[in-house]
Amino acid sequence: MSEEYQSSLELLETALSHQLYEKLVVQLAKDFSLANIPLDLPLTITPGELKTLLHEKVYVLLLERFSEYLNLMYIIDVPEKAFSTIESSDIVTVSEQVSFLILRREWQKVWLKDKYGSR
Repeated sequence: MSEEYQSSLELLETALSHQLYEKLVVQLAKDFSLANIPLDLPLTITPGELKTLLHEKVYVLLLERFSEYLNLMYIIDVPEKAFSTIESSDIVTVSEQVSFLILRREWQKVWLKDKYGSR
């Protein structure tokens, strides 16, 4: 887990290689559901499809449903200081970087549960 990922796809490939990808998909679906944001995530979704779907959902939330976006960030528990790494004013790029922050935090939750959870 000490690895620092450069992209969403790299992170998702790591989740696949650790056999934790499905748990990551389930965690994402759970947190979006807690925020009352519909997100249809079949367990068979590919990493590329997941990356695209998440990016599109964050883009729409940023543009049209900002209060729901803020609630989602709170529920997922993306650290506030992580947003300081976003270096763009272009909404497409910002939504892509926020999607990465979401995936990174959700992966952290899944990895920690797997490593330290009850066995």
